[in-house]
Amino acid sequence: MHTNGDPREWLRAAGLRVTGPRVAVLEVVAARPHSDADRVAALVREVLGSVSTQAVYDVLRACVNAGILRRIEPAGSPALYEARIGDNHHHLVCRSCDTVVDVDCVVGSAPCLEPGNDHGFTIDEAEVVFWGLCPACRSHERSAIEA
Repeated sequence: MHTNGDPREWLRAAGLRVTGPRVAVLEVVAARPHSDADRVAALVREVLGSVSTQAVYDVLRACVNAGILRRIEPAGSPALYEARIGDNHHHLVCRSCDTVVDVDCVVGSAPCLEPGNDHGFTIDEAEVVFWGLCPACRSHERSAIEA
């Protein structure tokens, strides 16, 4: 799980070259989990100055492929990236404001679900997304009803 530590070490351990854009992208994703590529690019530009959006997409793809980052795609959302990997956690998404938070697996080991028919697949992961309203949106909704 990469939620702290040195991104340079994550890159070296994965056999990837350590570059300024890669380190910056990993630092941004670790600090702001569940960010989409455009948000990551904007935050990386604040650190590095000029970096192309394509370069950020390339870094994200390389880091996902190397197992350094995880890409999630909640329905109706662009791909989101996080540095919390390898621990079989799931996500809770607010239907109103699109806030995404991590939820530890309620069962424990991967995969958390077993399909009735695996169709011959060897299953190693199941993604669970819980949907609802976050406390802030529930409060706002109640205030609107009472007004």
